[in-house]
Amino acid sequence: MTGRSPRRAWTLHRRLVALTVGVFALVGGTMGVVSTLALRNTLVDQLDQRLLDSSQRAQRASPHSVPPRPDLGRSATPSAPPGLDVPGQAAGTVTYSVVAGTTASGYIDPGGDYAPLTAAQNLVLAAVPRIDRPRTVILGGLGAYRVIATAGPSGSTLVTGVSMAETSTTTQRYLAGEALIVVLGIIVAAFAGAGLVRRELRPLERVAATATLVSEQTLDRGAVTLERVPAADTDPSTEVGQVGAALNRLLGHVEAALAARHESETQVRQFVADASHELRTPLASIRGYAELVRRLPEELPPDALRALARVESESLRMTSLVEDLLLLARLDAGRAIEDAEVDLAGLAVDAVSDAHAAGPEHLWQLDLGITDQNDELPSCLVRGDTHRLQQVLANLLTNARVHTPPGTTVVTSVRADGGTVTLRVHDDGPGIAADLRPRLFQRFTRGDAARSPGTGSTGLGMAIAHAVVSAHAGTIVLDETERGTSFTVRLPAA
Repeated sequence: MTGRSPRRAWTLHRRLVALTVGVFALVGGTMGVVSTLALRNTLVDQLDQRLLDSSQRAQRASPHSVPPRPDLGRSATPSAPPGLDVPGQAAGTVTYSVVAGTTASGYIDPGGDYAPLTAAQNLVLAAVPRIDRPRTVILGGLGAYRVIATAGPSGSTLVTGVSMAETSTTTQRYLAGEALIVVLGIIVAAFAGAGLVRRELRPLERVAATATLVSEQTLDRGAVTLERVPAADTDPSTEVGQVGAALNRLLGHVEAALAARHESETQVRQFVADASHELRTPLASIRGYAELVRRLPEELPPDALRALARVESESLRMTSLVEDLLLLARLDAGRAIEDAEVDLAGLAVDAVSDAHAAGPEHLWQLDLGITDQNDELPSCLVRGDTHRLQQVLANLLTNARVHTPPGTTVVTSVRADGGTVTLRVHDDGPGIAADLRPRLFQRFTRGDAARSPGTGSTGLGMAIAHAVVSAHAGTIVLDETERGTSFTVRLPAA
């Protein structure tokens, strides 16, 4: 069973428009219902007044003394239903009378003629209570009626009713008109609300744009100057202005903290550069004096020779560390590097050859995409510093040699693809520990093999490779595979 994808949240603009339309629909619908009910009650009151007048006329009527009605389709006869053959009774009026146990009923049809009621309709009228108050009943085939029952002499009963068809039709037409007005109002409110909400949210969009612009700035190095929310969007009397002013205060604190950090880093970087530069001379002197003592004509004891050899070895390692620190300090300071055309394929050939000489127990392979031994070396030109790029290759191959056991195959490949030259160093060794991967390109990060005696690792090789590649506007990434480790370097082609 696959999980459902999370529902996309509505934007503030959409929610405000929906809220505006919903409020308008609720208010419009409520007003329409209330006005319709008020109109219906008014019409029913008027209909009840007509019913009372019709009932009074029916009560005063005498079936043998009233002259024929000239407004009916035919002359009234003594057999006409009681109360209907009276001047003023409208079409649709019904009567039902009970006199001395004799029942008579009928109604005036739309053509003005008398028509009898059905047995079912008579049963409905017979059940109307004599409470001298109109009520609504449903006569099958005739529809809704307002009726009233009155008591006459000698226990007689007269039920009079008038049709509600006209009232219902008027109410329905009014309700349809109200619904149409509400629908049109909702459409107008939706378009007008969308425009107004969009206009009112523009300051908030500008605040968000400022925050987005700041988030896209490089904050991890160098002097940083952060953008600010425009003064027009920092009015404390508005909610958006309060947000803009708060964001500006936050950006001010962040900028001050970044400036303090940059100043501190600059001082540390300058100290490292100065210390490294100053250490080069005494280290060279130590190596020189050690070599001078070792070349004295007097024969030295074996222990003294071993000690001098250790002094020279350690001074060389110290010199390498100082040179690495000085290089990183210069790269951090953003000093310009040499800009010349460099053939990365040629550097790879030399680097693999040097790695083979340094680690013959490994299997070194070079892949330049050549399928025929008569083919010429492919051109993989980049712009940069030959010595620094050579150092990147040497560091990657040294890393593969030091951190993998003998017999490991190391493949170095170079490819030119459009505007990018890709260098890849892959080994089928045991891989890099998971806890080291996130900080692999940080300074002084060393694996277990590098901590063992005799490796001479300072933990700066990958940091230097990353810094040099970044200075060349390239990228270097670690690609973990099922078997081994791959470093991929991408540089802009010349």
